[in-house]
Amino acid sequence: MPLVANSDLPTFERLRQEGETIIPKEVAIRQDIRGMHIGLLNMMPDAALAATERQFFRLIGESNQIAQFYLHPFTLPEINRSQETTEYIKKYYQPFEQLQEEGLDALIITGANVTQPQLSFEPFWEPLIKIINWAYDNVTSTLCSCLATHAVLEFRYHQPRQRLPAKRWGVFSHQVVDRNHPLVRGANTRFDVPHSRFNDISMDQFKKAGIHILAESGEGGIHLAVSEDLFRIVFFQGHPEYDSISLLKEYKREVLRFAHKQREDYPPFPKNYFCLKSQAILEEYKDQIIMARDNSALIPDFPESLVVTPLDNTWHDTAETVLNNWIGNVYQVTHHDRCIPFKEGVNPYDPLGLRYQNATIS
Repeated sequence: MPLVANSDLPTFERLRQEGETIIPKEVAIRQDIRGMHIGLLNMMPDAALAATERQFFRLIGESNQIAQFYLHPFTLPEINRSQETTEYIKKYYQPFEQLQEEGLDALIITGANVTQPQLSFEPFWEPLIKIINWAYDNVTSTLCSCLATHAVLEFRYHQPRQRLPAKRWGVFSHQVVDRNHPLVRGANTRFDVPHSRFNDISMDQFKKAGIHILAESGEGGIHLAVSEDLFRIVFFQGHPEYDSISLLKEYKREVLRFAHKQREDYPPFPKNYFCLKSQAILEEYKDQIIMARDNSALIPDFPESLVVTPLDNTWHDTAETVLNNWIGNVYQVTHHDRCIPFKEGVNPYDPLGLRYQNATIS
């Protein structure tokens, strides 16, 4: 939450110059505190739909213990769903048309299950573009996760994602490259992020698009970046919302796919994730799977209980910091009317007042 400069104490001005959000007393007195309305466009497949809800809801809720958040999940009807999931969505999700009418302060867009060789062939492609374009004109800031980042880079910036030689899978260390940007204020200058993807947008592509990079990894690639206005679109390539066990669940799924001959190769370990003891346990299990593969009745249970306890979560605290900074900055510039993206006097092409400042410094 921002500080109120309730006196002429020089520290307030010093912190403001360092990039902290400092509100003059006369402004704070006039502020009408209200809850924030955040949309979640959940495009994940049925098996991950509810888990993704919990991950993002938890991340938002834990990022700030004072502000009140109204979370509005919705999805795209073009995504094929089971009858059970369709009923769940009908009961608990809101139609996009209703959110258009009522307005949102911020929007989060998740990844999705890809089945086509190109994103533009996916049934959700056109409706997703429609929502992203609407959000850019009507929502203060949109946070794009993984596939949503790739979609925006392709249709808005003409930078199609590139297939990686192998799946980028694991927990990777990232370095903050712009320590002055408000989104990374208070974050560790080096922090971990899980990644799980077959495709990538490279640093050169981000730069060609005019997008400002905030955090990168030599092994994991670009994780955090913002649109050319430095705030209205926030890009994640990694998955800071992941639970401690998310990569374990993915690994288990792929191991069992191998066991049932649904994939030819045995999956490698997610990098920088399992401790040495867990790796030894899982290597022993691999030997058992290979021996029992021709008889599914002999396939032993996956030793999840033996490897789950040593798992470390080395990313959640920084994820909370970034989300808290994002939400806090949305609150400072959004309009009281949810249908209007910016308060009076805010430049939509430089909503945080950073572009001129950065040009002057450079």
